Amino acid sequence: MFRRGLTRVLPMVVLAGLALAGPAAALDVGEKAPDFVLNAPGGKQVKLADLLGKGPIVLYTFIGAFNGL
Repeated sequence: MFRRGLTRVLPMVVLAGLALAGPAAALDVGEKAPDFVLNAPGGKQVKLADLLGKGPIVLYTFIGAFNGL
């Protein structure tokens, strides 16, 4: 019974969260990216601000790289 209720409520909560979050703004070419932290291999964290001190950074996304198309 609990599981059935959860499977009905959870998708509605997720959709409500997505609706409230709104669209993400894209960066224009040459615009500075906001600082962020990503998990790296070995449990380390990589921070954009730390990398900027070493030289220019190129951010590239592989949209659709792992979707099987």
